Amino acid sequence: MTTLSEASARFPKLDADLMQSRLARPKAGTRVIIDTDTANEIDDQYAVAWALLSPERVNVIGVTAVPFSFQHHKEGLIKSVNILKNGGPQNDVEEKFMGGLGGWPKRIFEAGRNAEDVKFVTPEEGVELSYQEILTVYDKCGVPSEGKVFRGAPAYLTDFDTPVESDSTRFIIEQARKRDDGPVYILAMGALTNIASALLLAPDIIDNIVVIWTASFPSYAPFCNEPSLNLVQDRLASQLLFECGVPHVYLPGYHVGAQLSISYPEMEQFVKPKGAIGAYLWHLYTHNPLHEMFAVTKPETKTWVIWDIINVAWLFDDAYVSMHMTTSPALNDDLYWETDPQRHLMAEAYDIDRDAIFEDFFKTLERAPSA
Repeated sequence: MTTLSEASARFPKLDADLMQSRLARPKAGTRVIIDTDTANEIDDQYAVAWALLSPERVNVIGVTAVPFSFQHHKEGLIKSVNILKNGGPQNDVEEKFMGGLGGWPKRIFEAGRNAEDVKFVTPEEGVELSYQEILTVYDKCGVPSEGKVFRGAPAYLTDFDTPVESDSTRFIIEQARKRDDGPVYILAMGALTNIASALLLAPDIIDNIVVIWTASFPSYAPFCNEPSLNLVQDRLASQLLFECGVPHVYLPGYHVGAQLSISYPEMEQFVKPKGAIGAYLWHLYTHNPLHEMFAVTKPETKTWVIWDIINVAWLFDDAYVSMHMTTSPALNDDLYWETDPQRHLMAEAYDIDRDAIFEDFFKTLERAPSA
């Protein structure tokens, strides 16, 4: 079976000048593919809508659906709720185990629910739900979707010898090989299965794509990255991104993208009245599927993080996302970063201008077609 190191050795190595140019923010109108697990929760819809309603700033040539699933939490959630039903942790091992899911088991327990009743979609179900949700966002934005939306991988990578072929991987490869049209910037907002599979199938495209991915902790953080859904679902794909040398703009979710929270009153005033897409985003905000899954109570009193608009914000304005150049960390099998200053370059975000980003988003919604 091919190792990560052996798989990465198949890729051409980019020279420093080309890497530097690829990691810079591109000019307006550049070709963009949005790779998104749109139905996972509610944030991807905001990002896709912002891009679709900004044709003068970005040329969205396609949107590719990504699989998603919380199934990896099922066993732990059931065990944690059962620990609470038995009176709480009885030893240090159980105490530590309970901490892995934060307050989720406690909320399920306090709501009188059984963890076995929490619905977890499969990756195959998730990618189809995302595909249909992308079509809905196109429709609400009044933008034609024909020939623009593609189904992605129905499962995650199991090894580096078996990329998961799909309409999405074929589309990514096809567009990346159109070198006369310039590089393709892929706004990656979910698990990396589609992108990793495309790279494994066609290593030659590494010089003509740039992956802008949001997930997990900053590369200098000493924490385990397991809490990151985008990273943990397809561990092999995540490892490949940091190892293979593809130009990579890394936008950490925790501490950076996490600042992109929005409140109920803001949604009601600035989003709800803005045409069909505004009304739809308001519906999603007030009917968030993760509220039910995570047993969130009184959601109207809480903010929600719109994580994935950071990808679009990076593309639209240098002032929106503060960046620095670093080297790509390795992601080990325990999902911790291992840093080495001798590795290839990577651009990484360290801060954002939250208010400027949302002001731009709200203004863009004003051009949305009426409901």
